Amino acid sequence: MIFRNWALAGVRALALTVLCTAASITLFVLTVVSVVLIPVLGIGLITTPWVLEGVRWQANLRRLLAAQWSQVRVPATYRPWPPGLHGGLIGQAQRTRHMLTDPATWRDVRWLFTDMIAGTVLAVVTVALTFYPLEGYVIAAGVWDPMTGGGDHTYWYGFVPVSSQSTAFMAAGLGTALLAVGLFTSHRLVELHFQMTKGVLAPREVELAERVARLTETRSDAVDNSAAELRRIERDLHDGAQARLVAMGMSLGTIEALIEKDPAKAKELVSRARGESAEALTELRDLVRGIHPPVLAERGLADAVRALALRMPVPVEVDVDLGTPPGRAAEPVESAAYFAISEVLTNAVKHAQAQRVWLDMGHREGMLRIAITDDGRGGAAVDKGSGLAGVERRLGTFDGVLAVNSPVGGPTMVTLEIPCALSSPKTSSF
Repeated sequence: MIFRNWALAGVRALALTVLCTAASITLFVLTVVSVVLIPVLGIGLITTPWVLEGVRWQANLRRLLAAQWSQVRVPATYRPWPPGLHGGLIGQAQRTRHMLTDPATWRDVRWLFTDMIAGTVLAVVTVALTFYPLEGYVIAAGVWDPMTGGGDHTYWYGFVPVSSQSTAFMAAGLGTALLAVGLFTSHRLVELHFQMTKGVLAPREVELAERVARLTETRSDAVDNSAAELRRIERDLHDGAQARLVAMGMSLGTIEALIEKDPAKAKELVSRARGESAEALTELRDLVRGIHPPVLAERGLADAVRALALRMPVPVEVDVDLGTPPGRAAEPVESAAYFAISEVLTNAVKHAQAQRVWLDMGHREGMLRIAITDDGRGGAAVDKGSGLAGVERRLGTFDGVLAVNSPVGGPTMVTLEIPCALSSPKTSSF
């Protein structure tokens, strides 16, 4: 897994290097020239909208890569086009004015400048940590001889002067050291690249406004869901356990009247009442388990998820890392995560017809992350009525997010993230 992440980070950094150097530098220069040419015979009025559309395309592409490669979400906050835009030169002038007065446009331009300098540096360093160590091994394998003309010349590999087999082995040692650094830093450098992108493209006030709007919406959903859950509990109690307890009370009344006159009949009714009490107790336990599973309250989320996986009709491989011993999140967070996992696993079996499921759960940097992957037929989406919309609303109550990657034909990966802190597990004292 470490080598896979290292190689993947190197390939992605190579693509980012091309985007940072070729695309960002070109677009930045064209933007500056086009804006400067606006007062010159109005040439910039024609070219500026096209150039800025290219800038937006580049920024949106980086937003997409940030979400797909590093799960870094960068909101796009462009103003909508005003109605009634004209054609021809007048329309171009209107588009130019609209785009140049949009604050998001200038954030894009600032980002281009940052991207072609700091973004290029981060991408090039990542590429170097991925591919440069390989050159050291190639040199040590004997390629040093033709490269140095049999030792007549010196080839510098980093700070190692290569002119013989012994110095070639020193180059391989330097390559090994660079490889060790790259294995543990390459993917972090790619993520840092996208975090820098987010820091420039997504202003703080926009993020806060979107978060407030999201929390307001999810709070309303939480109130509605709680009301619906209370109605379900009342209905289940009325139609299930309550009805059985009423029937049992009537049976006991009949038993009291028959116990002296017809002991055999009374004995039969006692047996029936015992059965009704057992069924009522089972229904009450199922109801409580649906509200808050006992294993979740007693053992925590880690053991509750493992127990849930064992009850699934298909094999579920569970990998949980919440510390040793496992830490505990707040009870509402654990409950939300548990039922979200239960819904996703049910979907994998019921809708995706999966034969195997992998569940990974961990806590890092204040975030509970859960990834559920299945080998089913794919095609899952939040807006297709598969229960994922309810999961998204449930997580939204805690400022959590749901991401679904499910191409047709599979596989499907559902990622859940909930910001929370883990407390140390309680230990019994004697």
